Amino acid sequence: MRHPSLTSILELAFLFFLISLKNTSATMSISTDKEALLAFKSQISTESPTSLSSWDPSSSPCNWTGVVCSKYGDRVVELDLSGQDLTGPISPAIANLSYLQSLQLQSNRFTGTLPNHIGNLFRLQVLNISFNIVGGMIPPNISWCKELRVLDLKENEFWGEIPQELSHLSKLQVLNLAQNNFSGSIPASLANISSLVTINFGTNAIDGTIPSDLGRLYNLKHLDLTINHLRGTIPSSVYNMSSLVYLAVASNQLSGTIPQDVGDTLPNLLGFNFCFNKFTGMIPGSLHNLTRIQIIRMASNLLHGTVPPGLGNLPELQMYNIGKNRIVSSGKDGLSFITALANSSRLNFLAIDDNLLEGVIPESIGNLSRVLNKLYMGENRIYGSIPATIGNLRGLNLLNLSYNSISGKIPLSICQLEELQVLSLAGNRISDRIPDALGNLQNLNEIDLSGNNFVGTIPTTFGNFAKLLSMDLSSNRLNGSIPGQVLSLPSLSTMLNLSNNLLVGQLPQEIGNLQRVATIDVSDNGLSGNIPNAIGKCESLQELLMSSNLLVGEIPSALGDIKGLEALDLSANQLSGHIPVDLQNLQALQLLNLSYNNLEGEIPNSGIFSNASKVYLQGNPRLCNSTACKSSEGDGNKKNLVFIGVSIPVLIIASCLICGISFHLRKNRTRLIPSSPSYSLGKQHQMYGSGMKPTRAGDVYSYGVMLLQLLTGRSPTHEIFTEGLSLTTWVESAFPTRTLQVLDPELLKMIGNLHHEGRKINEDAENECLVTIVGVGLSCTNTVPSGRLAMIDVVHKLKLARDALLKPMSPKIRRHFHN
Repeated sequence: MRHPSLTSILELAFLFFLISLKNTSATMSISTDKEALLAFKSQISTESPTSLSSWDPSSSPCNWTGVVCSKYGDRVVELDLSGQDLTGPISPAIANLSYLQSLQLQSNRFTGTLPNHIGNLFRLQVLNISFNIVGGMIPPNISWCKELRVLDLKENEFWGEIPQELSHLSKLQVLNLAQNNFSGSIPASLANISSLVTINFGTNAIDGTIPSDLGRLYNLKHLDLTINHLRGTIPSSVYNMSSLVYLAVASNQLSGTIPQDVGDTLPNLLGFNFCFNKFTGMIPGSLHNLTRIQIIRMASNLLHGTVPPGLGNLPELQMYNIGKNRIVSSGKDGLSFITALANSSRLNFLAIDDNLLEGVIPESIGNLSRVLNKLYMGENRIYGSIPATIGNLRGLNLLNLSYNSISGKIPLSICQLEELQVLSLAGNRISDRIPDALGNLQNLNEIDLSGNNFVGTIPTTFGNFAKLLSMDLSSNRLNGSIPGQVLSLPSLSTMLNLSNNLLVGQLPQEIGNLQRVATIDVSDNGLSGNIPNAIGKCESLQELLMSSNLLVGEIPSALGDIKGLEALDLSANQLSGHIPVDLQNLQALQLLNLSYNNLEGEIPNSGIFSNASKVYLQGNPRLCNSTACKSSEGDGNKKNLVFIGVSIPVLIIASCLICGISFHLRKNRTRLIPSSPSYSLGKQHQMYGSGMKPTRAGDVYSYGVMLLQLLTGRSPTHEIFTEGLSLTTWVESAFPTRTLQVLDPELLKMIGNLHHEGRKINEDAENECLVTIVGVGLSCTNTVPSGRLAMIDVVHKLKLARDALLKPMSPKIRRHFHN
């Protein structure tokens, strides 16, 4: 609190200031106002020649653009230059407009600081310089502007603490300091401004707790503290501010339980935004009694329990977001609360994603608002099929049902959602062919159908996606060749991922049309033929992943033209010839994997090749450095024999090491074979290998099941595997984003405690290694024998996983070994 004597001194100084103004008022006139305005104009520029063209020194300022004079034209009382595209500092001369009541300079490009003499404008009621580039601290003497009602400094570059002096603005109604760089705590003294209606401190760096004194602001309607560093609980006094219409505290570090009666104590609420905090407890059912409420947002907290009843009481509701919590439901009708939302005819945003909601999507979903444009339901426990009524939601521009257990086909009615921009059905069990009619969705920016059971060919109608930025069809059972139409989408700029399918044939020359795409991933397929030279035209490429195919011929030297390339993985193919020397000139390259091909000749020695931890060349017995190349002339057969003699044990050891790590983590709690005496090794093989005579594909399947059993701690005959659910499909439903949820809890306990050569292994690296091994297990248990990995590829992938685990690497590079 300010010392009383200091306060008295300031008040006395202000009194003398007023007396001095009175004594000099006779010298202030419309002429001095004109001089002040011209001085203000002299320091700014404008892109629009007509903005201040009327500011002619020979005319009265009362006729100038943005200037308003008093009734008798003797003084300037308002200056409104908002949205005039003005650039430059705010001249201190503005403080000479001593009769000014309103100064509005918002939506320009003013720079510099707020003039220190702003307090001279003691008649000022409105000060709005929002949406500029003004910085520095708020001048303390702004507290001399005793008549101020509106102080709006939103979206500038102000910094420092919020001045205590603001509490002297006893008539202030709007205090908007949002989107600046303010730090420190919220002054409790602001509670002395009983006239406040709006406080907006959103998007700053304010920390500390929310002062309980704010509860004394009985006229406050809007309180926005979003995107700061506030901590602690919300004071009970704030929950009792019955005048509040909008309460937003999202994106802080707040905790505590949201009172169940918050809807009763804040009866006038229209907006309630508590997202991205650490709130616990249950969704307050009283919020569903506020029949006028428009926004309810509680996503990304630690809320549990069920969705309370009463959603049918909210006819004005526009946004309902409870995603990323621990909300539960059970049984087939676990999503029945969606039906009640049909009464909310203005609903445009619904998010219930990333919870523990179980059930079937009700047919009534088609009765939701026709203006609904975003629907998030991913990462739950939803099963059954997508109802055809989904096609009634013609206003949808985003539909996310990813990472559930949804089965059946894509209903053709989805193809009627002509406004759709994002379609994400990834990580489900959707099967059958991808409908050709999806090509009708010509507004799509992103399509993600990865991790399902789609079969057949990629529809050529996908060439209609003129606005598509990202396409992910990976981890399905798609076959046939890659349509040239898909590679002729110049809009693709984020990703084209066709990996882990059954695609065959050559890469079309049209791949060169993808000049803006950042990632191309066609790994783990059966693609053959040469890599087209046209790949060099993909000048925006950052990642090119083509591993585990049947590609032949030489590595195109044109790859050396892709200057921004960060990761290149051509491993496990049948490429031959020399390594292009131009690859050493790619300065952005962080990963180069050319292992397990038929490359030969001298290895370049500069650029990325000078860093062995970033280059993988094993499995190319005819590669050598300059010294080795000379010494091995005429001794090629001996070299090959030495390579075979050394590499095979290394591969075997790699496989054993990965399994050994898993065994060690599980502390010998393996349950590889159930204890039932009737379960013989022969029956085990019969179960794993589809009951036929022993085959290589059957052996791979058996190995995959063993691996999954080892990691999950559950045998294929576990009691939960009924009604079509198997060990493989259960793991597959969580792969890859929720893999850790199906792993043995005892295994997870050990994460974070592994060391190698005195170095603690990064926990993220351990998690990623486990995800990789699970992926190998799933690849081995593909229901189509021809789609299973060869055992040499299994060992290869496990070895790469081991290398990624034991070598310090950046997360961005390490994730390339998860294919």
